[in-house]
Amino acid sequence: MTAPETGRGIGSAERAAEITTTFVGLPRDSFRILHVSTGNVCRSPITERLTRHFVKERLGVLGGGLIVESAGTWGHEGAPMESNAETVLADFGADAAGFTGRELLDEHVIRADLVLTATRDHRAQVISMGHSAGLRTFTLKEFTRLVNAIDPATLPTLEDGVVARARALVRAAAALRGWLLAPTVEADEVYDPYGAPLPFFRSVGDEIHQALDPVVTALTGVAARM
Repeated sequence: MTAPETGRGIGSAERAAEITTTFVGLPRDSFRILHVSTGNVCRSPITERLTRHFVKERLGVLGGGLIVESAGTWGHEGAPMESNAETVLADFGADAAGFTGRELLDEHVIRADLVLTATRDHRAQVISMGHSAGLRTFTLKEFTRLVNAIDPATLPTLEDGVVARARALVRAAAALRGWLLAPTVEADEVYDPYGAPLPFFRSVGDEIHQALDPVVTALTGVAARM
C-alpha cells in the first residue's frame, strides 16, 4: 500500500474547532461505533459489516440508536472493498453492498462514541488526533478482553435502551484497561490481509468474528443463536 501524503486524516486546529462546534448540542440518542484499519478496504469493512450483521441477528434490526461505520488511517477514499473481503462477508451471510472506502478524518473521531481499531498502531494514531479519544478508543481484541471481564448484570438492560447500555459498557471497559493487560504484544493485533490469498482473508475473518461475538452480545444483551 502507498503511504499517504503528510497530514492526511489529521485536520488543522481550526478545522477541528469548527467540527467540534458543529456537533455540540446534538441529541445524544445514538451511539456511533467507528472501526479503523489502514486502507479501509479489508479489515475495517469486514468488521463494520459483520458488526451490523450480528446486531441485526440479535435484535432483528440495526437500530436502537446504534450506528456502525469505518474509515482508514491511509484510507482509499471512494474505493470498493477488496473482493476477498466481500467473499468473507458472504461466508457469514453479511451484506457487502454499497461499501466505499473513507479516509479517517477529525469529524469521524469526534462523532464516535467507541473507536475499535485493527492494531495498536491504529489506536495510537486515532488517539494522537486528540478530541479526547483516549477513553473511547481500543483495539478490537483489547476491547473484547475487557468486555469479557465485565459482569453483564452491572450494565443497563435493553429496557433502558441499547445506547445507555453501550455507553456504560465503554465506561466499564475504560476503567478496566490498566488492570487487564494483553498476555503478549501480538494478542491485540488483527494483521493486514491486503494482497493475501483468500484462505488468509478467511482466517482474519474468523479472528474478527471471534472478537466481535462477545462485544455484540454485551452491547445488545442477547447471545448469538447456536
